[in-house]
Amino acid sequence: MDHRRFGRTGLSVPSVTFGGGWVGGVLIHQDQGVAHQALDMAWEAGIDWIDTAADYGKGVSETVIGQWLAGRQTGERPGLSSKFRIDPATGDFKGQMLRSVEASLGRLGIDEVPVIFLHNQIDQDGATGRGSRALGASQALAMADTMETLREQGLCQWIGMTALGDPAALHEVAGAGRFDVAQVYYNMLNPTAAAGRDPWNSTDFAGLLAVCAVQDMGVMGIRVFAGGHLATTQRHGREIPVTHDAGDAAEEARAQAIWDALSPDDGAPAQAAVRFALAEPRVSTVVIGLGELDHLRLAIDAAGKGALPEERLAAIAQVWSNSAFTR
Repeated sequence: MDHRRFGRTGLSVPSVTFGGGWVGGVLIHQDQGVAHQALDMAWEAGIDWIDTAADYGKGVSETVIGQWLAGRQTGERPGLSSKFRIDPATGDFKGQMLRSVEASLGRLGIDEVPVIFLHNQIDQDGATGRGSRALGASQALAMADTMETLREQGLCQWIGMTALGDPAALHEVAGAGRFDVAQVYYNMLNPTAAAGRDPWNSTDFAGLLAVCAVQDMGVMGIRVFAGGHLATTQRHGREIPVTHDAGDAAEEARAQAIWDALSPDDGAPAQAAVRFALAEPRVSTVVIGLGELDHLRLAIDAAGKGALPEERLAAIAQVWSNSAFTR
């Protein structure tokens, strides 16, 4: 497994990170034996970073990872990132953060985690369109200051932002340079974090990766399978749209247009999705969600094949002018 520089953290991360989230769900929806087998397989393949969160299965993901870590020597443990989310209506942001992070570390069975992310979506100050859990840009920046407490107490080494929400607000927060790393939405159905596109009928992240690069932020590419739409035509009911106009029907039309541009040489659709994300040099690591062991095998094989060739990337870029993406 190739490793890449994780921005200004100085850490080295595998090109593929094991995602412990709800949508893939192998750590949450499978029994412990399968979950631990998946973690073993990933480690043996060189995937030595796991991404999880307090919200994933209401702590189940972290608990399963903690049980697995307990059986491993300190020198044979992967790097970890976890996340906390605060309720803006409740107040006491620092207290909410500390309670969540301390509970996460307890479930993981460790004293510190290399990276902690703020998991709330970020909106423009004063906006109300993204629900009660979104933070305004100024609140997110204030949280970066609050998160310094985590470093001071030795609970983490680096702090990150989940770059979902309003693109202008995300540019403002990332551009301030307060966060060390970011999780950025980037896949074949929505490549706009690399370069904005007009016209575009979903969320346009307007070249957010360039903003991250200026600040030398490490970047985790998330939702590489677009909630599963780039991997299969079968829906499992855990798809959670996190961008505008990304319901099943719209995403299925986009996915079909992409699949028509792929070649058998690119591998299975899920493999092509991983290889597409690996072709973006500003992405430090691609977080993969998986539901079963075969999904992990495909991802490991895709990482071994490396990035898609330039001619395939050009063919995919032509598809983005298709009406499925622009109407």
